[in-house]
Amino acid sequence: MSKLMIELTINGKKRKVETTTSTRLLDFIRDDLHLTGTKEGCGKGECGACTVIMNGELVDSCLVLAPQAEGAVITTIEGIGNDGHLDPIQEAFIETGAVQCGFCIPGMILAAKKILEKNLHPGEKEIKQGISGNICRCTGYQKIFDAIKLAGEKLSVLDSRKVEKNE
Repeated sequence: MSKLMIELTINGKKRKVETTTSTRLLDFIRDDLHLTGTKEGCGKGECGACTVIMNGELVDSCLVLAPQAEGAVITTIEGIGNDGHLDPIQEAFIETGAVQCGFCIPGMILAAKKILEKNLHPGEKEIKQGISGNICRCTGYQKIFDAIKLAGEKLSVLDSRKVEKNE
């Protein structure tokens, strides 16, 4: 097993860490970087529990080797929110009861973030498509749809406040 150093930016922090050529990004994030919000579900890229944002795209970290993250910019669930405050997406998931067992939630929240970056007022079809790589066994999905719509409303209010301050 060959070792190498990789440099990447994770949750806004530049890191240089040793890994092996066969280490999955999921294991690298959890075991080497100690960011345990990213979960392992199926290990086959079908459930979305290990979803992270890498270079602006949702990826299943169980299907990516750590060396492939060389130079990448990665966001995990720990990179959502700031200074100990929840992100509006996280708040919306809590307020709507979309968080039940919590296992799928990191991936769902990252998928919601990508949906809402494109459209703060997505329809049900757009939400279904946006979370299609994520499986939830607890909620029946309606609460997740409600959370994403509420998060869009919260983010719209924040955006309008920013615009008002700049005028």
